[in-house]
Amino acid sequence: MTGVPASAAGGSGAKPVRGGKLGTAAVNQASLWNIANILTMVRLLLVPGFVMLLLHNGGYDPVWRSFAWAAFAVAMITDLFDGHLARAYNLVTDFGKIADPIADKAIMGAALVCLSVLGDLPWWITGVILARELGITLMRFWVIRHAVIPASRGGKLKTLAQGTAAGMYVLVLTGPLATLRFWVMMVAVVLTVVTGLDYVRQAVVLRRRSLAAERAAVGRTTEALNEAAGSPGAGVADAGAGNGPAAGASGAPGASGAGASGSAVRVSGGSTPVEPTVGARDGADAER
Repeated sequence: MTGVPASAAGGSGAKPVRGGKLGTAAVNQASLWNIANILTMVRLLLVPGFVMLLLHNGGYDPVWRSFAWAAFAVAMITDLFDGHLARAYNLVTDFGKIADPIADKAIMGAALVCLSVLGDLPWWITGVILARELGITLMRFWVIRHAVIPASRGGKLKTLAQGTAAGMYVLVLTGPLATLRFWVMMVAVVLTVVTGLDYVRQAVVLRRRSLAAERAAVGRTTEALNEAAGSPGAGVADAGAGNGPAAGASGAPGASGAGASGSAVRVSGGSTPVEPTVGARDGADAER
């Protein structure tokens, strides 16, 4: 062979080395160490750093809160790029499928919980958002055997609104900006609830359709097996295979016993062949 396709190399698009063989290190890099997964791992590592920066010095130091906002912003930006890069350059891996949603919910959940602990954000907002995110994640696992729920525009808008609102709460804002961030958070909460209900509707519809398709497929298979088992032609074919080409005439009118075969019949006590009855000949012709 002259090379390994990108898809066979884990979707990295890695080029074969000289000699037409792809090295083991390149294959491993293709399956895990790609730019999309690296961005996801960076976002995971930013979570504890973000929490320490936000809570440093009691959590009310504007300078440290600005550092925490920078870490949060980097995490949100990597969230926008890693999924796009994975799909655009065929870098989707099992690790990325698992780690990406965990990283998304970890950074957002850490921000909401810390802000509520500091008293900047009401606990009911944190509870609504986290309950929705956890519920939708569990629901995706519930229907993953039947179908995959695609990310909707509303879901992407919800993520953007949540990130913007949480980022504004991380910063120490006063006056009109503090009022603005409250309304941005309210928009994020509304989108969170509405898109969550829409995902539930999609999950129920997809599961019902999948189950209906499975039942229809089972019904068609059962019907085909029953038809094959009870087909009248099956017995005729089997009889023909054992008695010769003209054996199908054995059940024709006017034929009985050995005389029903399409071959000549010898009369007892003599060797003169006797032609079969007309009805037996007609039945054999009909079978052919």
